[in-house]
Amino acid sequence: MNSFVRGTQRNFSPSTLHHFRHYIRPMHDLKIYNTLTRQKEVFKPINAPHVGMYVCGPTLYSHAHLGNCRTFLSFDIVFRYLQHLGYKVRYVRNITDVGHLESDADDGEDKIAKRARLEKLEPMEIVQLYAVDFHQVLDQFNLLPPSIEPTASGHIPEQIEMTKQILENGLAYEVDGTVWFDVEKFAKTYPYTQLSNRNLDELLDGTRDNLEGQNEKRGRLDFALWKKASPEHIMRWNSPWGEGFPGWHIECSAMSTKYLGEEFDIHGGGMDLIPTHHTNEVAQHAACHHKNPARYWMHTNMLTVNGQKMSKSLGNSFLPAQLFSGQHPLLERGYSPMVVRFFMLQAHYRSTLDFSNTAIQAAEKGLQRLMSAVKLLPLLKTSETSSVNVVALHDAVYAAMNDDFNTPVAIAELFDGVRMINSINDGKDTLTATDKEQLKKLFNEIVFDVLGLKEETGESAEVVDGLMNLILELRKDVRAKKDFAASDKIRDELAKLGIQVKDSKEGVSWIKS
Repeated sequence: MNSFVRGTQRNFSPSTLHHFRHYIRPMHDLKIYNTLTRQKEVFKPINAPHVGMYVCGPTLYSHAHLGNCRTFLSFDIVFRYLQHLGYKVRYVRNITDVGHLESDADDGEDKIAKRARLEKLEPMEIVQLYAVDFHQVLDQFNLLPPSIEPTASGHIPEQIEMTKQILENGLAYEVDGTVWFDVEKFAKTYPYTQLSNRNLDELLDGTRDNLEGQNEKRGRLDFALWKKASPEHIMRWNSPWGEGFPGWHIECSAMSTKYLGEEFDIHGGGMDLIPTHHTNEVAQHAACHHKNPARYWMHTNMLTVNGQKMSKSLGNSFLPAQLFSGQHPLLERGYSPMVVRFFMLQAHYRSTLDFSNTAIQAAEKGLQRLMSAVKLLPLLKTSETSSVNVVALHDAVYAAMNDDFNTPVAIAELFDGVRMINSINDGKDTLTATDKEQLKKLFNEIVFDVLGLKEETGESAEVVDGLMNLILELRKDVRAKKDFAASDKIRDELAKLGIQVKDSKEGVSWIKS
């Protein structure tokens, strides 16, 4: 039995189960939009409080692009929020380092092998080069690492065994060293297009001419579970059908089964994976294990630039490094990783996210306001009574997150909290010590733990802090000399730069508004 499943079949005491239920569902049920059923459903894990989540990772033949980053950032939020609610999450995100051919029709060259040939390197050198880049980019975006990050090449035996089982079940066939999945035979007993909601007959008609040059395939939609290696193919392994390599789809089925069991909770990826990769994953998994692999299928939407799909041919595609540095014709300047992260969180993961300099600059200002409020929060004076409703704010933020991880609404609610903080600081509203602690807890947990934002420090931040300390010290000197005009001028000029200076009995403080 799979270790994850084995580890979850524990008998909890009634009091422990009560604790989990109370902690995991503080107010509202978490609802997730399920691509499989096309509706929001209450999240009910198979083996609560344990959750198994599998997300399709990158094919490492080039630098990670922003569309990739948006997908993985979205599932970072899912991972963080589930953990925040008290679930024990095993998050598996694979790395494809073999078997992903140039065409979804199972022809063309292996993408990694092609890049290796062009650059005169070993395929695994290409994988290592782009794996390092991939992890550096995700680290800059402050993504948590997955629990397990398996590679396709490290799980060849599991893929061979799964292919053998599908053959034994009569839903695949072997022709000259290649094993094909029999889609039409499978579709007689299982809804092959259930995930994509496409018409099977139309798909069959639309692929009528696709058998040219692939006469070994019996059916138009059949896909490779195992491919015979041509003489020039670099990456190859021995199998019962001769030397070859796995098809692209089988790796995810084999690895998700190994680490999460035959049925797990969440399977995710970009919406571009629905028609072919995820549809075929469901098919081969059901053909092997007689069930759908996941209860909830989640998919992220695409990224556009100024209303157009991001594409190299349109010249509007740029890498994260270019976005951070501003080294691209479409960029007015560079933007920090946290600004980009915050920008992406201002659109729901199922909505199209449109990039523009105007939009990201607005996000930059919004992030500054949010972080300034977080910095100001511990300095707020408390009163005997509260004129603000911290409980209502707390409930509104969690209601948004429980509504299919709705980060834009949650952020909008947090900005109600920002206005609350500023109003209390200006003396227009009051806050008790208890409510202040609850407000601090809410902001710290949601802003940092769930949304994954962080203060961006570094050499430039240290320089700013040093300069501000110097300026405030000079201002203190002129105030001591009763030169209040000079003191006010310093304060007013800083305000023009977006820096608020606050004088109080406790001393002088400053925040960037």
